[in-house]
Amino acid sequence: MDSPLSLDTDIDEIVENFSFLDDWEDRYGYLIELGNALTAVTEDEMSDANKVQGCVSQVWLVSTYDQGKLYFRGTSDAHIVRGLVAVALSIFSGKTPEEVAQLDEQQTFHAIGLAEHLTPQRSNGLKSLVGKIKATSQAAMAQT
Repeated sequence: MDSPLSLDTDIDEIVENFSFLDDWEDRYGYLIELGNALTAVTEDEMSDANKVQGCVSQVWLVSTYDQGKLYFRGTSDAHIVRGLVAVALSIFSGKTPEEVAQLDEQQTFHAIGLAEHLTPQRSNGLKSLVGKIKATSQAAMAQT
């Protein structure tokens, strides 16, 4: 199964890279790079069923359940939000539904410094994205 990022970047590497960037302009630039590296979502996948509700920007999340693991792909029409999608997908994609349900994404967001540097709208959108990911994991657990 493909990684959600076309480059081979895991969440630990992303957190480490953020730690080297002191200036938030550089961090936003890195978020944009991460978003640009996301595996493409097709026009057909940009449907209402895949749209994340609660985001000011348009965000789509596509999930696949394969061999006991959930894989996510996503995108947004906004550059920084697309980077936030990349961070979230790096946390959750390739995990079992049980692992997804137990992960504490807030630890990672705190380590990166997102909570202090996102607008309330982006924070709410990120929360909505994580909510949809966790709901997908709950649905997968219910099917097994």
